[in-house]
Amino acid sequence: MSLVSRNLVGLLRQRHLAVCHPPKLLQTSVAAYADKPVDKAPVIAEQKLDVSDSCKKRLREICTDKNFLRITVEGGGCSGFQYKFDLDTKRNEDDLEFGEEKAKVVIDTVSLEYCAGAMVDYHEELIRSGFRIISNPLAEQGCSCGASFALKMD
Repeated sequence: MSLVSRNLVGLLRQRHLAVCHPPKLLQTSVAAYADKPVDKAPVIAEQKLDVSDSCKKRLREICTDKNFLRITVEGGGCSGFQYKFDLDTKRNEDDLEFGEEKAKVVIDTVSLEYCAGAMVDYHEELIRSGFRIISNPLAEQGCSCGASFALKMD
């Protein structure tokens, strides 16, 4: 597949993510169906996110019983999609939890579809430190800073 074709597919996927799964709309639609039973077992069994020891260590240092690291995948960045990391205190209906007590990582099911099987890591360098996603089996390429990625084309 040519570079132009890959970029076009990446832009189409970015638009799909932004239009079909905006965070506010997703939360509203999940809340509207909160009284209906949802079978999350297949999603949990098939998709996971690994948390490195350095990530768990840093989360134990900065988190309390009430907050956790939230990961979101958004359209944008120089490669098509980008990872967003926030400390959060509010869980949503479609959130899945990984890690351990006092070192929790939470991600919504839509974002997990773009990084299932990846590892959340905490990395320190002389010029910066922060959380990052490494070994994403669904990512084909990414920018040099590691904040954005393109999906593999099957």
